[in-house]
Amino acid sequence: MKKANNRLSNPLSRQMSQTAFVRICILPVIILLIVVNIFPLFYSLILSFSEYSARKAFAPEFIGNANYRDLLTDPTVWVRFITTAKYVIMSVAGEMIIGFGIALLLQEKFRGRGVLQTLLVLPMTMSPVIVGLMWKLFMDPNWGMFNYLLGLGRIDWAQDPNINIYAIVIADIWMWTPFVMLLSIAGLSAVPKSLYEAAEVDRASWWFKFTRITLPMVSPLLMIALIFRVMEAFKVFDVPMGISGTGSAAPPLIAMKLYKDTFLTWKTGYGSALGYIVLLIVIAITSIFVKYLNKAKQEG
Repeated sequence: MKKANNRLSNPLSRQMSQTAFVRICILPVIILLIVVNIFPLFYSLILSFSEYSARKAFAPEFIGNANYRDLLTDPTVWVRFITTAKYVIMSVAGEMIIGFGIALLLQEKFRGRGVLQTLLVLPMTMSPVIVGLMWKLFMDPNWGMFNYLLGLGRIDWAQDPNINIYAIVIADIWMWTPFVMLLSIAGLSAVPKSLYEAAEVDRASWWFKFTRITLPMVSPLLMIALIFRVMEAFKVFDVPMGISGTGSAAPPLIAMKLYKDTFLTWKTGYGSALGYIVLLIVIAITSIFVKYLNKAKQEG
């Protein structure tokens, strides 16, 4: 009887010891996440309601919603939000259209398709700052090849504040189009071939197959790509910094103002408030896209 009880208790004790071991291994990771992510998030929220500079030796002084009021009543901040919105629309739209188009072309089997697909993915693996610096050199008005290849005159794409936003859009599309392409290829490869075969039997046009089969089946992954790219594009900083720097010629993007206020003028409380405004906007936009993503999944 005792042997039977020992046999029953040993697996239970072994399972409990394994569970305790797993918890011990996960605990340091949880603590690290709290220290690195959660604590700064809540601390910056406190600072957003305070007058505080990280460079000066004084405690945060609570001032209520003064930082948020100053930001939301500042016309230059709204100009930056509008410019950022234009940048997001141009860059993400370009990435979605070009990335999905390339994925459709790569669906056809041809020699060297794997090599071409690997080469197309390379821009996404590069550091964004390096991408910005590379495009800055490529667009240099004195000896860059960009103006020459397009047959343009001496245009300073990086330092002209009227057009450098388009230079950043071009660099961003070049870098992140492969991301949309990969997700589109994954979605296209999951479409059942039987659907196309049935459409061929019914002599359906290519437009019918694209709008009734391809697009609805791939739309969930396209929506995921859209969500991630909008989130990243709205708070882009590294590519603009690489192309135009942070001086007077820098484009009026909201992330550039956030960097200047927080790390150049050291208005830490003011910058924290701006950071939370950006966070709330990104969460609101993402929530709308997630709603449509869930709707697309249900319809699929």
